[in-house]
Amino acid sequence: MSRTAADYMAQALAQAGVKRIYGVVGDSLNGFTDSLRRMESIEWIHMRHEEGAAFAAGAEAHLTGKLAVCAGSCGPGNLHLINGLFDAHRNRVPVLAIAAHIPSSEIGIDYFQATHPEHLFKECSHYAEVVSHPDQLPQILLRAMRVAVGQRGVAVVVIPGNVALGPLAKPVPAWLLPAAPVVRPSDDELHRLAGLLNGGSRVTLFCGAGCAGAHDEVVDLARKLKAPIVHALRGKEHIEYDNPFDVGMTGLLGFASGYWAMKSCDTLLLLGTDFPYRQFFPEKARVAQVDIRPAALGNRCSLDLGVVGSVRDTVTALLPLVDEKGDPEHLEEALADYRRTRADLDALAESGPRSKLIHPQYVSRVISELADDDAIFSCDVGTPTAWAARYLKMNGRRRLVGSFSHGSMANAMLQAIGAQAAFPKRQVISLSGDGGFTMMMGEFVTLLQMNLPVKIVVLNNGTLGFVEMEMKASGFLDTNVDLKNPNFAAMAQAMGIKGVRVEKPQELHAAVEEVLEHDGPALLDVVSARQELVMPPATTFDEAHKFGLFMIKAVLDGRASELIDLAKVNLTR
Repeated sequence: MSRTAADYMAQALAQAGVKRIYGVVGDSLNGFTDSLRRMESIEWIHMRHEEGAAFAAGAEAHLTGKLAVCAGSCGPGNLHLINGLFDAHRNRVPVLAIAAHIPSSEIGIDYFQATHPEHLFKECSHYAEVVSHPDQLPQILLRAMRVAVGQRGVAVVVIPGNVALGPLAKPVPAWLLPAAPVVRPSDDELHRLAGLLNGGSRVTLFCGAGCAGAHDEVVDLARKLKAPIVHALRGKEHIEYDNPFDVGMTGLLGFASGYWAMKSCDTLLLLGTDFPYRQFFPEKARVAQVDIRPAALGNRCSLDLGVVGSVRDTVTALLPLVDEKGDPEHLEEALADYRRTRADLDALAESGPRSKLIHPQYVSRVISELADDDAIFSCDVGTPTAWAARYLKMNGRRRLVGSFSHGSMANAMLQAIGAQAAFPKRQVISLSGDGGFTMMMGEFVTLLQMNLPVKIVVLNNGTLGFVEMEMKASGFLDTNVDLKNPNFAAMAQAMGIKGVRVEKPQELHAAVEEVLEHDGPALLDVVSARQELVMPPATTFDEAHKFGLFMIKAVLDGRASELIDLAKVNLTR
């Protein structure tokens, strides 16, 4: 039997170190999946939905930094990948998507399941090309793989099923990927940046995901500058731990201390962050930014100086040029503010002996305390992300994955699948909302199918919680957010997966222990307080006015009892 283009594709991916491919099989993919079957060196992760496949691949790429692969059959099959690919692309992680296509002879004449994937994937990829003939595959495939890894994002190879079955005799070349280069500003720019920092008396550092691998260098810079360190959500896992200058997070889910450390500085240095919310930047400070992407410089606020470079390389070269400051007043004020803020937040994560409500803060705190030191957490968009941001403790070994840039619902369990497949011996915990979990609940069966010991914690509060809060904060009556949920633990048991349901805070600690210690997949159904507010680090008069309008409308609508419940949940412990 002569070698096919599908065989070439499978061999090239294996030679590049790909260990698994996430997807759903289908007619136009059959040649490729059969090549994988015969080759036996790449595992097929049998998902229930292609969107789940893309999210899982994105999580693997996030955690490993290496190329991860997903695949979908023609038409609807590969279109289902798009949402997860958007997430991977916006998270800047290397994912290759194999988008199988209709027979090449039928393209352009409205064939069954016909789409134009090479156009549809353009917005969520750096590269998307069609293989029209087997001889084109080597150059397109290898280019796509290099682009995904080199430009850190998504690349898509579109290949008709009949082309994948065509003969291709070319040998697979060695996979050559250069080591990451040293990227830093010129000496002149470094001196300008040092001058700006040396001239400031109240310097604050604001750190994002670009600080990965630069923890020690950033902390050393903060030490010389006597600067508090604020982090964006995607910077949490990289910079929060072992950091005596940490004053928490800013943003809509952040801390008051992080907010004020930025607002009260006279010099702000942005390190590897493209934080999107303009209202949290200082109005009068001088601002400098370091980013590997030129397009990110000045993207969110006006800059006094922007330089291109990786955070680690740039800060390493910058450190000798920075004068050590003597006055610690700004840092001490920020740290004292952080201690007060942290104490207030921690007080909300307690549960009294006679408490009847399970507060979600308490859930996140208990999970953080009982999880392994190298646990991998994923969290759904909405309130699970808020509680993860505020209560999960990072230590340099733990990892945190979420849809922090794309903001898609239903991401946590899907990303947990990719994390567990890539790291079968590590504890993987999905912090899922009831809305997100039920949106993609079919993938729960994948845990059973692939024997993945993921632990799913469902925050069962009976509502689309963050959407409900958004409506109230904007002065609207919350509408169409109620969720009529089953007993998720009983559902899990019926599927052959361990399920535990907890309704009383006094039972939570033991329930979390039971689920985390289980040898296999497990689900913890936590019936939690519905009307728990996620308070932003600062509120405006307009926000207070709109929330007041909601309360007036609720009373007029006959929902005064809900306001009483809201007060009980948030004002009493």
